[in-house]
Amino acid sequence: QEQLVESGGGLVQAGGSLRLSCAAAGRTFSRYILGWFRQAPGKEREFVASLLSSEIAADYADSVSGRFTISRDNAKNTVYLQMNSLKPEDTAVYYCAAGTVWPMRELSRINYWGQGTQVTVSS
Repeated sequence: QEQLVESGGGLVQAGGSLRLSCAAAGRTFSRYILGWFRQAPGKEREFVASLLSSEIAADYADSVSGRFTISRDNAKNTVYLQMNSLKPEDTAVYYCAAGTVWPMRELSRINYWGQGTQVTVSS
């Protein structure tokens, strides 16, 4: 059974950093586009970042560009999201996602979802 499992969420003060990890199991995701979405309370799930399997191109939402960095380790079947200069508006449940269509900004292009990890940024 294919599975994406996130970790690394938590509570951090504004201006701080967190690193999220997403480990894939059940199949090899090395050829998939891997990415992150987030959903704040009362809001729709939104795109955060994605990375091609070859790592030659990454895509970021304007709201996180310059602060967040996505990376992956295909040998470990893992994708990461380094989040710096966090703001209270970054508070959300962060979801790992895998798909095959680039750019991977639309929810309809996601083949697999993780269960989510909570990130809370205090002011």
